[in-house]
Amino acid sequence: MSLRVTFLGTSGAVPTTQRAPSAVMVNREGDRLLFDCGEGTQRQMMRHNTGFTVSDIFVTHLHGDHILGIPGLVQSWDFNDRTEPLTIHCPRGTGDEIDDLLRVGGHSPSFRIDINAVAPGDAAHETDEYTVRAVETDHRVTSVGYALVEADRPGRFDRQKAEEELGIPPGPKYGKLHNGQSVELDDGRVIDPEQVVGDPRPGRRLVYTGDTRPTDAVESIAADADLLIHDATFADDHATRARETKHTTGREAGELAAAAGVQRLALTHISSRYGADPSAISTEAADAFDGEVFIPNDGQQIEVAYPESSTEP
Repeated sequence: MSLRVTFLGTSGAVPTTQRAPSAVMVNREGDRLLFDCGEGTQRQMMRHNTGFTVSDIFVTHLHGDHILGIPGLVQSWDFNDRTEPLTIHCPRGTGDEIDDLLRVGGHSPSFRIDINAVAPGDAAHETDEYTVRAVETDHRVTSVGYALVEADRPGRFDRQKAEEELGIPPGPKYGKLHNGQSVELDDGRVIDPEQVVGDPRPGRRLVYTGDTRPTDAVESIAADADLLIHDATFADDHATRARETKHTTGREAGELAAAAGVQRLALTHISSRYGADPSAISTEAADAFDGEVFIPNDGQQIEVAYPESSTEP
């Protein structure tokens, strides 16, 4: 199962020639989920070949660098005769502002748009295979982050035991057992799944914070996450500014990642102060976190693998 992340916009509030405002595309087996939608996001989608069809937009908060791409994207979909519905998830209490944003310039979308206002802990989007849950963050305005958490997968199927020890012939019975169904053999024996299937294996976990100070809630939901995408607007040289504006430094993001035991840490919302060289932010994060840490460039794509302890799908 593919889980691809494309960093469409990684700048702080002010874009630069290298970085656009906040936007992250997650493609899970064809489900395209857009987290924040700063100015110019639709062009970034075209430029970096993410595909243009999005089922859900997850807004962390109403600052312009996270939402001003929505009206243009919606109007472009209208021009292209979109008919599929869209759901925009946003923090509770901000739904009216999102609705106003959709109608900027007197535009009235011709396709259905549902606005889903969520509070921390709510399941914003839920399928049989994964859930996107809102998580508490700490910014200057009402805000949430989001965690994509996959359901557990079936345990590994022990084909050797099934075939050689239990005498189960290869075929459809293997699939039934792996899916949790007991099967009856020609000799009348009943084989239960637990005889040939191991313990359930964890799915993947991806956490996107948006703008925030470090929070216990993010640390909790990011426990053992395969990828944490965390605000790291400043290096230590502007730590006071980070506290005043409710942002996070690279070192603080690294400390949270270490406490949560995440596999990879992506640092985003990079202040324009650092221009083309934000390496101080990642260096300070790496001082606090022994795992993989990086500042993604706009357009960078990564695949999120299954946990190392169970790498097979």
